Amino acid sequence: MDSARRVFCLVIDSLGVGALPDAASFGDSGTHTLDHLVEAAGGLDAPHLSALGLGAIEGVESLPPKSSPTGAFGRMAEVSPGKDTPTGHWEMMGCPLDEAFPLFPEGFDQGLLRRIAEAAKIPGWLANHAASGTEVIERYGAEHQASGKPILYTSGDSVFQIAAHTEHFGLERLYSVCEVAREMLNEINVGRVIARPFEGEAGSLHRTYDRRDWSVPPPRTTSLDRLVEAGVEVVGVGKIEDLFSGRGISRAIHTEGNAHGMQVTLDLARDLAAGFVFVNLVDFDSLYGHRRDPHGYRGALESFDRELGQLLGALRPSDLVFLTADHGNDPTFTKGTDHTREYVPILMTGPGVAGGIDLGTRRSFSDLGATIEEAFGLIPAAPGKSFLQEGLK
Repeated sequence: MDSARRVFCLVIDSLGVGALPDAASFGDSGTHTLDHLVEAAGGLDAPHLSALGLGAIEGVESLPPKSSPTGAFGRMAEVSPGKDTPTGHWEMMGCPLDEAFPLFPEGFDQGLLRRIAEAAKIPGWLANHAASGTEVIERYGAEHQASGKPILYTSGDSVFQIAAHTEHFGLERLYSVCEVAREMLNEINVGRVIARPFEGEAGSLHRTYDRRDWSVPPPRTTSLDRLVEAGVEVVGVGKIEDLFSGRGISRAIHTEGNAHGMQVTLDLARDLAAGFVFVNLVDFDSLYGHRRDPHGYRGALESFDRELGQLLGALRPSDLVFLTADHGNDPTFTKGTDHTREYVPILMTGPGVAGGIDLGTRRSFSDLGATIEEAFGLIPAAPGKSFLQEGLK
């Protein structure tokens, strides 16, 4: 094992690069997050991403490919039957799912909700239907403040989302309700319970960065578990700890959006002696994909690209950087505001990476975890297939 090696994996949350062959079964035919946001927003000024080979990935047509990319590039297909955040992250780390999480498009059983409310000592619930997070707090915010009932909603993912006002209801009380709900929802295998705190007054209510996720744990051992067992420090940045239920994480740093996440990553690039840094940059998904805002998505990518340049400039000789996504969320798609079933990009760079290597279409996100395991001297576990040697000089 290279005791000084550092590996950074940055998840550009929701940056899909084209509909998967089975997208129609998810209602997502014709989606392409990257191409469609670039087209709708009138371009993309992201020189570092372009130089690494983003425009050279198969199926990407909105960005002209560089003649001599500096990184290795490709795309990954998802084999798990889903398009949600935990499923994508788990598959990246070598744990694809055999069965999809249950969905609740008609809301949750009233009997179960009464039991959760009684255990959590709350007067009941508002909403209990699929909804956009920003719209639901505007619709029910005033009634929530008057009644003391949290706002419950779901989406196209297996999520039990609880929204409450930080002043009128209380942030710690919201977290406590979520913890009660998580324990009781295990009986129906809901993927995540999510706290959605908000603040402000009627007409100007807005969500805060105090979101927390309570996920069911991965059903099998992941690359993160194997790395920690081998003595590698694994640092989860953003909501990584929540997505893996704390498993396989040596140190967790929760963040307030993309800018904070990148600042933490840059600080780690300066100070970390060795280890794996796993970063989720949530704003692409939560602020721009779900809100169908291609112009905002473009701006966020351009800001990220500038910060990526700083990270690339701070790399040490044996460092590796991987850039990918966990699913798509086409901001131009008109069928709702949910994730979209897409390929995701894979870009690999670092001082020892050969430029211009086409990694092709990887059969599973799990190839990424296998590659990271090999980078730290482990024998990659199935089902992933490492592409480390393909990308090195």
